[in-house]
Formats: sequence, C-alpha cells, structure tokens
Amino acid sequence: MPSTPIPKKILARQHEIMADFLREIDVHLADVVSGRATEMFEIRDFAGLLHIHPTHLSNTIKLTTGHPPCYYFEARIMDVARRLLHDPTRSVADIAANLTYDPSNFTKFFKRFEGSTPKHYREQVWAAQREAKTEGVTI
Repeated sequence: MPSTPIPKKILARQHEIMADFLREIDVHLADVVSGRATEMFEIRDFAGLLHIHPTHLSNTIKLTTGHPPCYYFEARIMDVARRLLHDPTRSVADIAANLTYDPSNFTKFFKRFEGSTPKHYREQVWAAQREAKTEGVTI
C-alpha cells in the first residue's frame, strides 16, 4: 500500500515546534536555576507558551523524534542537575530545592536517569578531578 508523503510545510512546522519547545525548556530551566521561577513547568505550560494544545505538542514531538516531550524536559533537567553537582559549595538538598524538588524525590529522579544517587555522582566527579590533577602533576 503506497503511503502519501508528508508535505514539506507540515514537516517544517513540526521541526519549528520542536526547536521552540527545546528553546523554552532552556529558558525556563535558566529561570529556575537563577531563582526567577519558583515552580517547574509542566508540558501543558510549554504548550501554552507555544500557543498550541498540549496534545498537539505531545503528538508532534513524538511523531518528529520518536520520544515524548517529557523525555527532552527530563534530559535537560538532568543536564542542569549534573552541572550544579559539580559545585562543591552547594549541598544536594540546596540543588534539589533550587530545581523545585524535595531532596528525596530529587534523589529518586536523579538515580532513575543517572543510575547513581546525586551524592555518589558528585563523589565520582570529584575523584575524577583529583585523578586528573594527579596525572597532570606526575607527567
């Protein structure tokens, strides 16, 4: 059975929605980290910013990439969390609160995606940094 090709205009709009969605995630997470936003958005909030229905946003992203919108949102949250955990002056609880999580929920969230707790991840990062400094001194 022959399939009908998707018009280029529709494909372009799908990619535009995806790019706008990712941009809004980055803006929102920057606002959360800086303290300008005190609550984490949901997918419907991003859809509102893009002036489209949440179901349309979800379906478009899933069709375009094969992943739901939450996949990208959670991945970006994890990127921010990893970056914040590199700062030795901030506690895990402070980072969790900054990202609008309860510390235990943040630990569960982080472990689900990273495979280790935030504390263990941080210890691994610091150990790698110490090892890199040691290698730099001995060479």
